[in-house]
Amino acid sequence: MDRLLAERERWPLWLPVFLGLGIAAYFSLPVEPPLWLGLALSVLVVIPWVVLRRRAWTAIIALPLLVLTLGFAIGQWRSVVVQAPVLERHSGKVLVSGVVAEVEAVADGGQRVTLERLQVNLDGPVPTKARLRLKQAEPVPVGAEIRLWANLMPPSQPVAPGAFDFARHAWFLGLGAVGSGLSEVEILTPPGQGYWLNRLRHQVTLRVTEAIPGAAGGVAAALITGETAGIPRQVMDQYRDSGLAHLLSISGLHMSLLAGMAFFILRGGLALVPRVALNHPIKKWAALVAMILTFLYMLLAGAPVPAQRAFLMTGIVLLAVLLDRSALSMRLVAWAAVLVLVVSPEALTGPSFQMSFAAVAALIATYEVVAKPMAGWSVTHSRPHHRLLLYLAGVVLSTLVAGSSTALYGAYHFNRFAVWSVLANLLAVPITGVAVMPFAMLSLLLMPLGLEHLALVPMGWAVTVVNMVAAWVAALPGAAITLPPLAPWGMACFTLGGLWLLIWRGSWRLWGLAPMVLGLSGFFLAHPPDLLVDGRGYAFGLRMEDGSLLVSRGGRIIKESWDRRAGPLSIERWPKQGRSHDGTLSCDPLGCIWRRDGMVVALIQNEAGIAAACASAQVVVSAVPVRDACRGPRLVIDRIDLWRRGAHALWLEDLKTLSVAKWQGKRPWSHRPVRRRKKVEETPSEPVSETQKDDI
Repeated sequence: MDRLLAERERWPLWLPVFLGLGIAAYFSLPVEPPLWLGLALSVLVVIPWVVLRRRAWTAIIALPLLVLTLGFAIGQWRSVVVQAPVLERHSGKVLVSGVVAEVEAVADGGQRVTLERLQVNLDGPVPTKARLRLKQAEPVPVGAEIRLWANLMPPSQPVAPGAFDFARHAWFLGLGAVGSGLSEVEILTPPGQGYWLNRLRHQVTLRVTEAIPGAAGGVAAALITGETAGIPRQVMDQYRDSGLAHLLSISGLHMSLLAGMAFFILRGGLALVPRVALNHPIKKWAALVAMILTFLYMLLAGAPVPAQRAFLMTGIVLLAVLLDRSALSMRLVAWAAVLVLVVSPEALTGPSFQMSFAAVAALIATYEVVAKPMAGWSVTHSRPHHRLLLYLAGVVLSTLVAGSSTALYGAYHFNRFAVWSVLANLLAVPITGVAVMPFAMLSLLLMPLGLEHLALVPMGWAVTVVNMVAAWVAALPGAAITLPPLAPWGMACFTLGGLWLLIWRGSWRLWGLAPMVLGLSGFFLAHPPDLLVDGRGYAFGLRMEDGSLLVSRGGRIIKESWDRRAGPLSIERWPKQGRSHDGTLSCDPLGCIWRRDGMVVALIQNEAGIAAACASAQVVVSAVPVRDACRGPRLVIDRIDLWRRGAHALWLEDLKTLSVAKWQGKRPWSHRPVRRRKKVEETPSEPVSETQKDDI
């Protein structure tokens, strides 16, 4: 208790932690709780606190519980507020009209369009918002009402238990359908007064990519407007494998450079006018202008979570200048996290929030320790080569701290670890700070004059150099390591231990190392499934003798997700007829037989193969309905099971199965099979290829 009271000034830093625990408790529930539950729990905590408020220990216990229950309630109410109609089933070819809310150019051609106020003739709920992939290259004007023939689908469910849940992501975006355009776009009404910000963002992106062609233009657009769809997939992979992906996310580096440039240029310019400098608070004027510009830049970038966090922290610092107050750095992080969680509680489960706040909190906590020694050293070592050495040490230390603090979250979400990230950041961050971002900010100032090319051309040169660094580092031996999936409990232990280590200042902060090590042990306890099947029985994945995963077929999303969750993928091709190299898999036109660990597994693709498979196999996985025709096997997963519960994972050792439906639970965004209603006449539907699904 004495240690706790001695660090009383650090208590407010736990406010976002308990708020996040309440939000995490809501999202981890297997069923959707009644709407009144969160507020009822908060009332139950407040009552004893009011009665016993004079007791010293009451605030220590009751306040965290109150914040935790409020976080639970915030998560509940947010999921209700964003509720929107969701498409029940594939629409087939339908005539769709709506207002273009957002347009993103895609690197491999075409564009991705978000439509609002959707109008389409459907049997069932009609979404109000949909995202379509269009093949036409001519940009669709933002704000225009358009009409086209399209193929609509519900937001896709995870391709494996534990994989990325796009359905939940779409739920909080209000996105009720995705699909692809099947005809040219017909403009019904030209753009009106609405959607001016998205229109401006799209126009800026077009002007950037016109001045900077190719991959450098896609990266430059991402740095200015936050649109990453124009970055080629190969370049994006190189940034991830080299540890430079954070540069593509508009965050602290971008905001601080913009705010710093605006503040010092305006203040320096006003200082040249003695009458103004001596009679007016030019420092506060500069801070106010910098705050306004950073806010507009955040809006221009689409206000992603890292940009929100960076704006909030930069804004609080500038507000402190306006109020003649000094800013407390760790409290900046805490209040920024609280504001983001209150506005968008679903951000807690995403990589942007976790990696952004983990990096900033770790950096500030580290520099709280090393700031004084570094300042003392700089006083006694003031020569140019000493300053260069101090700068390099700062870059290396920042990279090590930020990289190590975000590595687990990257491994949890992407199952990848960039080995050479320190080297890549040491080379790329100075180029980004000195050449890329200053020219990016200058281009925005010159754009109203039509002179943006004066800044964008040199920016393109600098971006090309950064791209070359990313490509070179990503090509180094062992540049990126694929890690096994980490269970949620492992990430929770690591996070809570890390927070304990970062927030407290006394020696007891080292207690946080124990749960961090426990969380990391989750990697060694991971046991990937032996068999994966998608929700249609279209694609199978089998664990071979060498530990690799042999996949029958599937698009990019299936293969990449299965590679991360249960890989590595085998380089061998699935035998359409014959045996695999290790002899465990044999296939014919009716299906396949897989023998592993004394178990016989039948994979059925044709109704004609049901009888033979059910007579000889202990496990049957069928892409066609089996119903009661299979009574001999110990486990049967047929087309009906896949339709009802989505993709399945199977462990042969104890015949344990896990479906997407069981993993998701009964939540508003969960997998819900809907029976097709019979019609007298139906518009023929066009099948959706795996390639089309990947593009959506």
